[in-house]
Amino acid sequence: MLHSHPLLHLKPPPNPYPTRILSSLRFHIPTELTFSGPGLPNRHLQVFPLLHSSPLKYSSDDNVTATAEDFNVELGRLLALLPEEMRRRVNEHPELQDLIEVVMDLGRKPLARFPSGDFVLSEHPITTEEIQHAVSQVGDFAVDNRAGISRTLHRISAIRNRKGAIIGLTCRVGRAVSGSANLLRDLVKDEASILLIGPPGVGKTTIIRDIARMLASEYEKRVMIVDTSNEIGGDGDIPHSGIGNARRMQVPHTDVQHKVLIEAVENHMPQVIVIDEIGTKLEAMAASTIAQRGIQLVATAHGITIENLVMNPALEMLVGGVQSVTLGDEEASRRGVQKSVLERKGPSTFSCGVEIITRTELRVHRNLEETVDALLLGRNPNYEIRKINQGSTDEFGPILHRHDLFETSRESRVEDSSEINDGSPCYDNVVSEEDSSKEDDAICIFLYGISEASVVQGMKQLKLDDTIEFTDNISEADVLLALQSKLKKNSRLQAATRSRGIPIYISKTSSLAQITKAMQALYVRLCRWF
Repeated sequence: MLHSHPLLHLKPPPNPYPTRILSSLRFHIPTELTFSGPGLPNRHLQVFPLLHSSPLKYSSDDNVTATAEDFNVELGRLLALLPEEMRRRVNEHPELQDLIEVVMDLGRKPLARFPSGDFVLSEHPITTEEIQHAVSQVGDFAVDNRAGISRTLHRISAIRNRKGAIIGLTCRVGRAVSGSANLLRDLVKDEASILLIGPPGVGKTTIIRDIARMLASEYEKRVMIVDTSNEIGGDGDIPHSGIGNARRMQVPHTDVQHKVLIEAVENHMPQVIVIDEIGTKLEAMAASTIAQRGIQLVATAHGITIENLVMNPALEMLVGGVQSVTLGDEEASRRGVQKSVLERKGPSTFSCGVEIITRTELRVHRNLEETVDALLLGRNPNYEIRKINQGSTDEFGPILHRHDLFETSRESRVEDSSEINDGSPCYDNVVSEEDSSKEDDAICIFLYGISEASVVQGMKQLKLDDTIEFTDNISEADVLLALQSKLKKNSRLQAATRSRGIPIYISKTSSLAQITKAMQALYVRLCRWF
């Protein structure tokens, strides 16, 4: 006869740190896709769902429920670093599930950062004991002053004083968001080598983690992740489940990452190599060597646009490199440029480039080499803008209807007949009956020698998105915004501008700071215009 053990009747103690669980999870499909190009009016395409799914609810879908519960458990491990009062304040915040990071600096009030802004967790300044308590619960800090919590994606970054003592902590929440790379699924499926570019905190690591999972688990590729700071696969020897079946190699020191890249190829026979944060020339050279062996590459790099990589001596090899070429008199005259010009040195390491604008908006350059060539010629490259329409009620993953700008409406592509069509770099003029009309209250800008992407960034800083349009026809322009060195060499453009009485705004360099300064001067005209 079996006797029940008394311990079997005990109930588990209640969770002292309860966290809110979302009642539903929705995946949205964009109902409209916008494409932009050099001087092109926006093209809007209707997107039709190819796959349908019933609404996903935590109460009815075990997998979704498990994912939410796993995240709550991991979030609880991060919050365990905090004192009781701070833990309680975080748990009571309505945006708990969207927590970005917690900042603890010695002698200052602790802050929790949410999408809506900073939230003070305690009126009492952080003490040395509280920092030591948090440090004792995480792994060892490496030479890059980063540590983690085993089998989670959270990252703990330390600030030290001159004697090496830790006086500040940044506890960033790590999330494995399945489906975050769905906007790039077509590129991943086509085995394209993808370079993701974006400033810190925009979601590069989240996307690249989901790409690794997609390649390994869905497309059954042999994927090897070279994890610089354990951000992709999490801290500890056992990688996080967010990377699926992908394998992970840890980097003992950032100075030897390029060696680990070569080791991964030579020892483990991968079909795909995933790299986070390429930042040195040696790492760029290693990535180029791997690409020449026919291995698919997926990597991230810090920057705002591809032009930032072109102008970065350490990373220019990722986009083919840049060299100065001296042209003959006849060729220079035919092109309408000076005899010494910049050209791409060789093939690009990556076939596609993705600029991450926000967590829901990407700018995709399907042919990275053509993009670099256009930038070096002072033209605006063609690209696709892909967005997740969060306002849609559709509850399935985004399925994109792709449209290649290089193949669009060839019969409608005409030559620019304005005075500047003298062989010098200019933009293709695409005419469309639907998009030919421009807003009456918008100012048309003709760009010369300046990247449209850089101007867009400046517009966003000055909040001018709805008041400016771009044109490739000088006769339609209200304002000329040009790079000083380029404009000096094009006398015909200067003459065409003067004859039409078009104001000229000059940027001394192609840096974002200089372009924004020129846009500020233009802002005065905008105020007078309206």
